Amino acid sequence: MECCLASLLRAPSLSIVLPGKSSRRSSSLHLRQLVGFHPSRCQKMFVPGFGEASPEAKAAANLHHFFTFVAIKIVLSQLQSYNREAYEELMEFVSRNSLNDGDQFCRRLMRESPRHKGTISWKISTIQVRSAYSKRDFEWDNLQMLAHKMVDESNTRLMRDYVKETSHIEDN
Repeated sequence: MECCLASLLRAPSLSIVLPGKSSRRSSSLHLRQLVGFHPSRCQKMFVPGFGEASPEAKAAANLHHFFTFVAIKIVLSQLQSYNREAYEELMEFVSRNSLNDGDQFCRRLMRESPRHKGTISWKISTIQVRSAYSKRDFEWDNLQMLAHKMVDESNTRLMRDYVKETSHIEDN
């Protein structure tokens, strides 16, 4: 709809009738103000309510925190096989600290006083694994494909359920 309006805004002879006023020519600026339209966003939907951040920025922040969780899982798996004491120390740390904020978790992890030698190596490994996983191992294309698939399947299921409920069609 907005793209159609954008072409109208560029029309040189567009006239509108305002309540209580006679028909008059209107500039593109006046018409944009009147309908609250921003043609620079013609290609994309406007998503209100995100303040300064876009939905993509919010998703990136959540992925950033998720990568910390993944890094901890990877480091724990490695420690479990070759350094049981470090594994138990990290497990105990994880049980005491939330992974909801990845940076806060890593900050606390780096400041945790070591109980034995080698602790610093897995602390640094956690941060390095987080970076490496997000850059090299995370399958970004697969994420997009799965997100599209999940939305499509969910929408289909919801619409099918709605039609069944409102039309009283029974499953056979």
